[in-house]
Amino acid sequence: MTFTKNKKYQYLFFGILSVYTIFNGGNSNLFIQLNFILFGFLFIYCLRDKNYRLHLSNFINNNKISIFFYSLFIIYLFFQIIPIPVEMLKFISHEKYKFINILSNEISYTSISFHPSDSYFQTLNFITIFIVVLIFKMIFYTDRHINRLFIYLSFLGFISSLFAVILFLYGNPDFLIFKNLHYKDSSTGFFTNRTVFSIFLLICLVASLEILKKIHLDQDKKDDKNFFLKIYIRFFIIFITIGIITSFSRIGNFMLLITIFLYLTSIFLSKKDNFKSFRNIILLIFLFDIIILGIYFGTSQIVDRFAFLNEEFSFFNIDNNSNITRLQIIKFSLYEIKNFLFFGYGSGAYEIIFQLKFSDTTTKFANHAHSDLIEYIGEFGLIGTFLILLSLAKYFFKLNLNVVLLILISYLLIILFFDFALHIPIIQILFVMFFILNKNSKVLHKFEDRYL
Repeated sequence: MTFTKNKKYQYLFFGILSVYTIFNGGNSNLFIQLNFILFGFLFIYCLRDKNYRLHLSNFINNNKISIFFYSLFIIYLFFQIIPIPVEMLKFISHEKYKFINILSNEISYTSISFHPSDSYFQTLNFITIFIVVLIFKMIFYTDRHINRLFIYLSFLGFISSLFAVILFLYGNPDFLIFKNLHYKDSSTGFFTNRTVFSIFLLICLVASLEILKKIHLDQDKKDDKNFFLKIYIRFFIIFITIGIITSFSRIGNFMLLITIFLYLTSIFLSKKDNFKSFRNIILLIFLFDIIILGIYFGTSQIVDRFAFLNEEFSFFNIDNNSNITRLQIIKFSLYEIKNFLFFGYGSGAYEIIFQLKFSDTTTKFANHAHSDLIEYIGEFGLIGTFLILLSLAKYFFKLNLNVVLLILISYLLIILFFDFALHIPIIQILFVMFFILNKNSKVLHKFEDRYL
């Protein structure tokens, strides 16, 4: 295998994504800083190449308005964390002004954000996402590059699932730096939250199915490399599916059902004759799912784990001390939007808001709104939300409708309304990459194994 220039840059990119994955999806202030530094150095390293600089220049020239609004959004996030005169808060954030007056009359300057340090790290994370977009546009621009990315994600999902399932079968003991405090009866692996883990695996599953579909679309090639690659990907898919199932995340399993349904629908509507084998793989996932749950874990789990709305209305425990429904958390979060309507309470500051309003956190506690849409509006306010939507507007007017896009939109809607996974850096980056690929779907034509 020749180690080409593109492979060198892409493998560095994959290495950083692996760091994200191993350390809870990059969901800590320490790893937000580390990943910012790593992607920053990779970006500078990519700029050494003349062709990559040309790709970057073309991307910037074609997206000047979107980049302008995203830059305003970043500036706005910094505005939320800089100290401003307290008297200005009367007009900008009256609710914060009331809290400051209760605490002390001697405070002269404070920020809009209730947690400036966390808001700073979240701002750093949004800058990192933009850097990732620039790097991605520079180094992934042909079909073989996308195939390489999908194979990597398939392998990454396999390793993550294998690690999680092994720990699960041993009762999820603490292993080195991996501590499992909340989900002793679920697979979580490198992640703390089982739903985040299942969503990560679902995106890896989509990548696996897409690469498998491309191989089946190119069955005229009788090549040993394609033959063995097809076996590997099928093997990876089995383990990824087991990981999703054993996470016992209702949202994750419901999204798995949607994935299977949309792929089967697209296959039955397709006029291509060489989809028969690919269709059988999808059906096998579905049957394998039922067999595992029906025989090993009990038939009651088969239907129950898809009813993710039960979690919105039932009591759940955090550290065995918290008794509050997700619906109550969402209602509280909606009310706080009204209190911080225009300028928000700061990115990453939701936990502080919750603690200020619920003084007894031994019985009631939440560090996320369990609805990313509501939490983001509360954090950014209407002004910040408007800026981020303007930066994305051009993209959503140029969508290429296909099965992957429908799956991504279904994932996005479920997460935005019922979970907080879009606050996790690795999930944010994976969604961004897949949406970029959808916009450039015309490059995804033929599976060219000779370049892998």
